[in-house]
Amino acid sequence: MSAPGTGALPQELIRKKRDGGALSAAEIGFLVDGIASGALTEGQVAAFAMAVFFRGMTADERVALATAMGNSGRRLDWRHAGLGRPVIDKHSTGGVGDKVSLVLAPLAAACGLAVPMISGRGLGHTGGTLDKLTAIPGYEAMPAPERFIATVRDVGCAIIGQTADLAPADQRLYAVRDVTATVESMPLITASILSKKLAAGLDGLVMDVKFGSGAFMTAPAEARGLAESLVETAQRAGLPITALLTDMNQVLGHTAGNAVEVHEAIDYLTGRAREKRLDAVIRALGVEMLLLGKVSTNADAAAAQLSAALASGAAAERFAAMVAALGGPRDLVQRPARTLPAAPHVAPVPPLRAGIVSAIDVRAVGLAVVTLGGGRTRADARIDPAVGLTEIAGLGDTVGPYHPLCLIHARAEADAVAASETLRAAFTVGDHVVPAAPVIAARI
Repeated sequence: MSAPGTGALPQELIRKKRDGGALSAAEIGFLVDGIASGALTEGQVAAFAMAVFFRGMTADERVALATAMGNSGRRLDWRHAGLGRPVIDKHSTGGVGDKVSLVLAPLAAACGLAVPMISGRGLGHTGGTLDKLTAIPGYEAMPAPERFIATVRDVGCAIIGQTADLAPADQRLYAVRDVTATVESMPLITASILSKKLAAGLDGLVMDVKFGSGAFMTAPAEARGLAESLVETAQRAGLPITALLTDMNQVLGHTAGNAVEVHEAIDYLTGRAREKRLDAVIRALGVEMLLLGKVSTNADAAAAQLSAALASGAAAERFAAMVAALGGPRDLVQRPARTLPAAPHVAPVPPLRAGIVSAIDVRAVGLAVVTLGGGRTRADARIDPAVGLTEIAGLGDTVGPYHPLCLIHARAEADAVAASETLRAAFTVGDHVVPAAPVIAARI
């Protein structure tokens, strides 16, 4: 096996990258073909990932890698699906309590977009949209391609998981990165995200790049670097894109878990409750989606469209229709408490002292959900969809004996007791209000 036109063996291309050389598009395509087909061994894939981790990639290399991985399997083509609307998606780099996709996909659909959203499972301390959706009884998160396409056409949106035939090279490379300490490579993150979006046949993409203690990238500068890499690479690959930097130094919304986050998303869609930071992120990303899809002429018009779709109930109707089309209960929006799984033990977490929340270790909050069973400690672990946290305090909130830090939803009392200690340590409580940073930090 050697690279066409050069005769180079895979190990020679890996050596070239290891020594700081730039690979051509043909050489990268050759390596990606080998990753997808299995012609490259696990050791060679790992060596390639490590070489990129230490040596980085040029802009041309990032474009070539994202494009080649996007072409490594099936590519969706919406031109013949009868949509009659722009195909726009939104993707988040992940954070604790991030249930934005559950609201934004149907909201954008109600405003005239088609949203084929391919989501992922939770990683580390962050929750995954796919895990949240599988908390809905009967919801088919991995439908046949025909059902996925039909749901997007008939409803306007569908949120599913990545199927085996979509960017398979990315799936194999990511699995190797996960066990070789190369997940944090900026070029590999960029190519991984964009390969799936290029394969999805989008007309445009809006990125939510998070920073802070509840995100994978804690430093704003690091998140900005990723956002700039994503925007430059996507544009050069022919995919229109906008990115927002958003603050994750507190939980997004008032819940963290799976079923509890679905419930909060339904409360948002129906107007029963809308936490202000969650609302700000949803609306900001929604405006960008409508502008990218050219269904709004300016930001004010887009914001008005979003408000109208929420006020009329059209967004909630789209969510209900999507759930029903993918096998879930038709009355989920009307009766979420009766339909979603619930944990048998609910207990408050009082703070170590009364006062005002001045800082939150959001990563620790996310890990508390994992220890309750709401996340994975290993790749094949099963998730308990019912456990999680609700009524989570935010920065500036007053807490005390009658105003707990949160409510724990646990399978057993012992689980709640163990998680309580972690959660108390995660919240810093003082005597003065510390101004919270704006949730939308920048637009790239």
